[in-house]
Amino acid sequence: MRRFESLDLRVDPAAARYCKQEIVTVRFAEHAGELMSGVGPNRYGAGDALITGSDGDTWSVTRDRFDAAYAPVTPLERGQPGRYQNLPRPVLARQMRDAFAIRRTAGGDWLEGGPGDWLLQYAPGDHGLASAARFAAVYRRSD
Repeated sequence: MRRFESLDLRVDPAAARYCKQEIVTVRFAEHAGELMSGVGPNRYGAGDALITGSDGDTWSVTRDRFDAAYAPVTPLERGQPGRYQNLPRPVLARQMRDAFAIRRTAGGDWLEGGPGDWLLQYAPGDHGLASAARFAAVYRRSD
């Protein structure tokens, strides 16, 4: 398995821009902890968002990033647990041919993907990963 500390998809000709369209279920962590997502461990702090996607996978997002990326589904009010819709925000994505691992952030958790999974880049040094099935279900090309 090839391991990457970081990759920059902005200079990768095989990468393109995609937007996610998904309603998720969210609760907010009372204490720091760790959960196991489908692609690896996710450490989180108190107040961070613990998200369950439409496919049942669970992951964490820091509270500041969550507040910038998700809106509550009416009649829910921001900050309450419940259903949230991601805001349209293009990300760079590349489908990987071989098994790989990448850090979420510098010095952060390792995420592991298999052949055909998608590497996501939200910003330089800020990565995610989606299985091929999940990517096909919730991401659409936005070029």
